[in-house]
Amino acid sequence: MGNVVYKLMQIFNIYDTTSSGNHIMTIKNMASSKVKLLLTAIVAIALVIMAITGKMENAKKRFLSVATASTGGTYYPMGVGLANIWSNHLKQENIQVTGQSSAGSIENIDLLQKNEAQLAILQSLIAVEAYQGVRNFKNHPYQDLRSISVLWPNVEHFVLLDDKVKDGTLSDIAGTHFSVGPQASGTEQSTLIILQGVNLSKQDIYPEYLGYGDTVSAMRDGRLDGGALPAGVPASAVTDMYASGVPARILNVTDKQLEKINAIANSWFRFVIKPDTYPRQKQPIQTIAQPNILMTTRKIDEKTIYELTKVMFENQKEVHQIHSSAQYILPENALKGVSVPLHLGAYQYYREIGLAIPDYLVPPELKSTDSQQ
Repeated sequence: MGNVVYKLMQIFNIYDTTSSGNHIMTIKNMASSKVKLLLTAIVAIALVIMAITGKMENAKKRFLSVATASTGGTYYPMGVGLANIWSNHLKQENIQVTGQSSAGSIENIDLLQKNEAQLAILQSLIAVEAYQGVRNFKNHPYQDLRSISVLWPNVEHFVLLDDKVKDGTLSDIAGTHFSVGPQASGTEQSTLIILQGVNLSKQDIYPEYLGYGDTVSAMRDGRLDGGALPAGVPASAVTDMYASGVPARILNVTDKQLEKINAIANSWFRFVIKPDTYPRQKQPIQTIAQPNILMTTRKIDEKTIYELTKVMFENQKEVHQIHSSAQYILPENALKGVSVPLHLGAYQYYREIGLAIPDYLVPPELKSTDSQQ
């Protein structure tokens, strides 16, 4: 230790060379201040090194965001759950994914276009509209949009207070104070098409634009008669509605109504909500559903999407624990109801596992390459 102190004293000039013999100065105060300076310098250097190292690590990381919807439905917990699984399994690939809430499918398209999200959960209806440039996206096709996989069926929950119910079907919505979903959301757009299918429009109701939780709260307070709450089964907001004693129920959709709805936009299929799916729900509910699809854009590199797809399907036990609706995430369901072409990365994975891929889902990039050969 003496040698170390001696060296430090030499370095910091606390050795007295002015006297006839080399001897140590009275160093208590001097050495103390010098050592403090040394320690301060070492700490400062360490902090700088840590900051530089942290920046270098962050520079290597690939940060991805998956756009979902409001927190009361299924989009948000599903997106956050998948993000956590991807981040945990792709640490070595320096990929970190986070879930973000949004107004839903319409806004999610905008987030993808602005690169404020690199992944998004979309209703099949909205994905097709955006890709083809029809209805909400008329004359503005978004042909960079690419599919990864179906996640789960988006089940329509049209809820209405009991004292407003007449025949128990969608027709009962006429004349009610009804939430069609947040503005610019997929819920709003799909709800308006469904209403059109039963000869209703905004002019035939008193529309509100609320999220899932707010819809149920407003019904509980008597400020709202009902609302559209499309989600995976069971939907937390609908469970809350039944469990908290709100005197309301889910409306049925008749075969004739389904036929008319699909004549406008062929996106829905019959779905039966089994008895006891929700508290106090003793009868099966004949409703409809459309697929929710994990989407991205062709601008995201092939390797990244390949890894995300692979992790999702090769860690099924973890994925299925995210939400009861996640049980639907299986390779055999991956392409059911998908109409927008696949991303190259997802296409590569499905080819590897031997999944049959319809020609209309083959990435356009591959078709253009083939045509040039």
